[in-house]
Amino acid sequence: MTGITSAGVGSGLDLEAIIQVSVEAENGPKVASLDKQESSLDLKLTVLGQIKSDISALEDSLTVLSDIDNFNQRKATVSQPSGGDVISVSTTSDATAGSFEIEVKQLAQGSRAVQADIDSYASPTDVVSASGGTLTLTAGTEKFDVTLAAGATLEDLRAAINEATDNFGVSANIINTGGASPLSKLVITSSESGDGNDLTITSNTAELDKVSTTKFGSAPGSNDGGLVIAAADKAQDAIMIIDGITTNSSTNTFANTIQDTTITALKVDTEKANLSIDTDKELVRESLEKFVESFNSAILGLATAVTSKVTDGTARGLRNALISQVGSMVSGAGNLQTVYDLGLSLEKDNTLKINSTGVNTLSDALDNSYDDIGTLFAGTGGIGQILSDTMDLYTRAGGVIESQKDNVRVQKKSLDSSREKHEYRMEQFENRLREKYASLDVLIASLRAQGTAVTSALANLPGFTRET
Repeated sequence: MTGITSAGVGSGLDLEAIIQVSVEAENGPKVASLDKQESSLDLKLTVLGQIKSDISALEDSLTVLSDIDNFNQRKATVSQPSGGDVISVSTTSDATAGSFEIEVKQLAQGSRAVQADIDSYASPTDVVSASGGTLTLTAGTEKFDVTLAAGATLEDLRAAINEATDNFGVSANIINTGGASPLSKLVITSSESGDGNDLTITSNTAELDKVSTTKFGSAPGSNDGGLVIAAADKAQDAIMIIDGITTNSSTNTFANTIQDTTITALKVDTEKANLSIDTDKELVRESLEKFVESFNSAILGLATAVTSKVTDGTARGLRNALISQVGSMVSGAGNLQTVYDLGLSLEKDNTLKINSTGVNTLSDALDNSYDDIGTLFAGTGGIGQILSDTMDLYTRAGGVIESQKDNVRVQKKSLDSSREKHEYRMEQFENRLREKYASLDVLIASLRAQGTAVTSALANLPGFTRET
């Protein structure tokens, strides 16, 4: 075989093509079989994954319906005046149903202290204390101190107040009036609202009387300092009239004024807002619609999986269980013994349909048997529990679907091993062919060489003529 680099080089025959055809004839059927098995296993994994996805979506849709607390949720509906929103409302599940007329008479506000003209400064850089001192700012139960260094200016005071780490909601500004006799007036605003929560500012030195509401040494609450709170700028309660009853709140939030309900006053208006508190039937309706949608998607997906015949009965068993159990009878749910009493019907393709017309509709059940819906789905032995228990057998870790997937993965590993072994066998088969055809190639090449030598020797004989 020395000198032969490709089959057929010595003999001139197309032995390379013969080898390739032989290899392909031996390799093709096996590879096709392996590919078919791999495709089938991949399809099975895809189908199992889709089944789990559909069932997980169905489980999610049952989450609300399986919790009895969600049937006790309350919904607040507000009809606002023509001038815009005057209140916002939130409720808890403990709120009692009812209707109310609400008028916002006054919004809560914090106080604002403005420096009197006589005590104002000519410039923001004017010194407010030559020797320094401490201001104490108080509103209601809140308080913090501001300490000024000697020579502190009006601008320094503003910054010290605004940047205080324990500031409870006080902001300081400087208003420059301009004009022929310009003034720089300190304005301090507190966010602490409610009657009696006016801002008071005291100090430990008379030098700071101009920037205090009470002079140093005066009785508490004297309001004789340079900062003055006008009547319109005093802290005040929010006032709301609910069904003729006047109610107050130190903030614009009225918590539990109507028990288990929070009302926030947004704007004063002589027109009344109308508040209605009722069970949140829309939440339940939407949850039922989502459940039907998810159930139908799961049933149709399982039907496709049954047709494909790749899940070893998993799809068929689960589909049959869901169809059977969704119509289970539940005791203690009044007139709603099954979901079909709720206004649902089972179609020919085993999907659910919500009835919107006729004598048995979902709207009728929501209006007339609302509490029974909660028992039907969320009660002990209810539809939610029955379906969830079945689906959990399939979707949980170590459940039917995951076990099937694990089995498929094992088969795929075995298939990979078979493919590797087959590839090795084909390499050996090709090597054996090459060895055989290499010997043949050398033999034919040798015979041809001998023939050529004989022909040449004859040609040199006297009188030899080669016929053409």
